Amino acid sequence: MNYRIAVCDDSDADRQYIAALAARWAGGAGHTAQIAVFSSAEEFLFRYAEKSDYDILLLDIEMGEMDGVTMAKKLRRENDAVQIVFITGYSDYISEGYEVAALHYLMKPVREEKLCSVLDRAAERLSRNEKVLYFETGGEMVRVPVYQIRYAEVFGNYVTIHARTDITVKMTLGELEKRLDGRFYRVGRSAIVDLTRIGRVTRTEIRLNDGTVIPLPRGAYDGINRAIIDMG
Repeated sequence: MNYRIAVCDDSDADRQYIAALAARWAGGAGHTAQIAVFSSAEEFLFRYAEKSDYDILLLDIEMGEMDGVTMAKKLRRENDAVQIVFITGYSDYISEGYEVAALHYLMKPVREEKLCSVLDRAAERLSRNEKVLYFETGGEMVRVPVYQIRYAEVFGNYVTIHARTDITVKMTLGELEKRLDGRFYRVGRSAIVDLTRIGRVTRTEIRLNDGTVIPLPRGAYDGINRAIIDMG
């Protein structure tokens, strides 16, 4: 697997040390890693605003104007997939980690075997959280974690993918279907829906847990109910 890892620490020595350990972990575990280093929370957020594609964040807590916990809270408002690992010289902050679903706290000085163990856990969680699809739209490449996709619908030669934000791409529904996993079900010729998000099915519509209503084509009722049962 290829992982995008960010190391954010206002100590140059600590940044380089943690980045080197992360690179060794990736090589030893058979992964590839793109590792970026940042000297402040502000520097990271500036970069993140341009390209929010990090999988793992190794984050110092005690930094300059913005501390690591405040930065993590900002990040969590729009990204619940990135694995956050706090690195600190103090144990006082551990309770705050629950607010941002931190994977772990590592105490300085960081031991290599401990960091490797935590990165193994991060990789395992990412593999469950899962695969990510890339779509080209509006002249840029957009990254969409599969678990965020609620449903997709077709309009002419375009498909609109309803995830955290809606993305419209020029492709067929069949092409998208091939890139998705078994939790998704093709509803006739016009839509694909995540079965785990369905709250109710009638003869005429599918109602998702968030209240979204998707028309159900004639004759499709038995098939989608069977698919839901087969999902367990």
